[in-house]
Amino acid sequence: QVQVVESGGGWVQPGGSLRLHCAASGSIRGFYTLAWFRQTPGNDKQLVASITSLNTTYYTNSAKGRFTVSTDSTKTTLDMLMNNLKPEDTAIYYCKHSDSRATWGPGTQVTVST
Repeated sequence: QVQVVESGGGWVQPGGSLRLHCAASGSIRGFYTLAWFRQTPGNDKQLVASITSLNTTYYTNSAKGRFTVSTDSTKTTLDMLMNNLKPEDTAIYYCKHSDSRATWGPGTQVTVST
């Protein structure tokens, strides 16, 4: 089994920055993807950015140029530095580990407001 936990959410003013951290543990082997999703009330989770165990990164249009993902030498973490945050970035951010199964973390709230 795999466990996933997120941290680093909080409140920030528009234009500010936050760094989210995701840590996966347990039976991690082979090819897999770590990804950040976000969800606002009444909507489905939406992909923000991801990285594979081969270090291939992907960003959606909403993240390009403002968000940067990175991992560490263990390749079991996924940090996301979010710059120039906007009110529309307000959401619960979830980390997901995917191999043959999907494991979600409990999420972390990000609020961007004055």
